[in-house]
Amino acid sequence: MLKREDIQIRDPFILPVAQEQKYYLYGTTDKSPWGGIGTGFDVYASSNLEDWEGPFPAFRPEPGFWADRNFWAPEAYFYLGRYYMFASFKAPDRCRGTQVLVSEKPQGPFIPYSDGPVTPADWECLDGTLYVDEEQNPWMVFCHEWLQVRDGEMCAVRLDKDLKEAVGEPVLLFCASEAPWTCPSIGNSDAGQVKNYVTDGPYLYRMQNGKLMMLWSSTGENGYAIGAACSASGKITGPWEHQKEPVFGKNGGHGMLFGTFDGRLLLTLHQPNKTPNERPVFIPVEEMDGRLVLK
Repeated sequence: MLKREDIQIRDPFILPVAQEQKYYLYGTTDKSPWGGIGTGFDVYASSNLEDWEGPFPAFRPEPGFWADRNFWAPEAYFYLGRYYMFASFKAPDRCRGTQVLVSEKPQGPFIPYSDGPVTPADWECLDGTLYVDEEQNPWMVFCHEWLQVRDGEMCAVRLDKDLKEAVGEPVLLFCASEAPWTCPSIGNSDAGQVKNYVTDGPYLYRMQNGKLMMLWSSTGENGYAIGAACSASGKITGPWEHQKEPVFGKNGGHGMLFGTFDGRLLLTLHQPNKTPNERPVFIPVEEMDGRLVLK
């Protein structure tokens, strides 16, 4: 058995499986995720969030798989009787994008399901997350990277019912600089110095009062951070209003929320934001006056 402190992982995502009374922990698990050939994704399993079995190989690319690097941020969902994984990949001659994988079991193995990425082929994208709206229409919210647009964009696109492909064009939800807590990095371009703003790790959450919240990550005053935005209309298309201060601003991020089997709400994220020291962190959260508050 492993303890939380033993697990190097970025972008942690928890899938509780009630019939097994187990929590499955997915994330970016390559030891050096920034360069070199990607290995795949591992998954860990626990009944108490303290003692973990694994790692188990959740995904390993077969020969001929289109991508060979930057295997990032897998998220797993139970949807219409099967387990689907949304994960980001890149190849030297193709833009980074989010592809859908599928498995009959939460532990995997997951295999490619969509025909390559469901993000636009000529966009550098990452961190696709699944959201199912009030009419049971699936959407994917994802990030259009600052590498192309400087001011990172948060976008949403409708998916067909079987999650195999996008339906229609992406909708721009907001840009990173619109949030008052984000800080730019300074880069160089042909026109001189420019400000770059990051969008990372969206996660959608319907609050008890009916509000639709989005957690997402960017750079704050103290490094990598998590902010929150609320949809004024209650719909995925917004408009989105940003909280003034980050929910978590202590050099950690890419968070998501999940409910425990004993009724608690927890935020998981990785901290610190430096390889190879990243570890999963679990923080109790409560809803207070229409906001998410860390306990």
